[in-house]
Amino acid sequence: MSKRVEAVQVERSGFSITVPDGWWEFEIRPELRDQAIRRLMDERVRLRPDVAGHREVMERFLRREAANAWDAGAAYIGCMAQTFGDEDALVTATLTVTLLSPRTEDGAPLPTDPGSVAGQLKEIRARTAGDPWRAVSVTEIAGVGQVARTRGVEDVAPAGDRRVMRVAMMQTFVPVPGAGHQVALISGTTRNLELTDSFFDVFDAVTSTFRFI
Repeated sequence: MSKRVEAVQVERSGFSITVPDGWWEFEIRPELRDQAIRRLMDERVRLRPDVAGHREVMERFLRREAANAWDAGAAYIGCMAQTFGDEDALVTATLTVTLLSPRTEDGAPLPTDPGSVAGQLKEIRARTAGDPWRAVSVTEIAGVGQVARTRGVEDVAPAGDRRVMRVAMMQTFVPVPGAGHQVALISGTTRNLELTDSFFDVFDAVTSTFRFI
């Protein structure tokens, strides 16, 4: 995994986040995203002709992740899709920001302070090597304050899809100031499980740049 060298500041309604240079950031609304992805791919291939051979796979990945993010109600998506050395080895990751108003089954708002959120999240212990697991903690983001966080390897199914995929995932729950019972959920995932620890470092670094504006 190459280390972060430069970064790109991305602003959305009410928040900003800094993603590593080389990541893809684009419009996820259905009527705009396909054109945005094609335009980004055109530019990437122009700058890096060696990417041309992976264009179809990369576009398919970006379209799928954008659709999943939109269906899940995300306000922002950033994606990584790169090759490192081996021409057949595609390394991918996705980071989304979703604004949520957590409620009970009967519609009552749930508290969004980090301690309460962490208490609502379930830890998962792997029974054997390779099994899913999840750790829950409360951590600090400079400039934001304390937040609840999970990290682990989990089986997830995109909205409307029965298929399950195993991913390394970090989720951070940031209370929205002045918004009552609302949180910003920052989710980072990758299917490249052999790079789990490296991507946890990347997701932590990106999440630490999150700011409300």
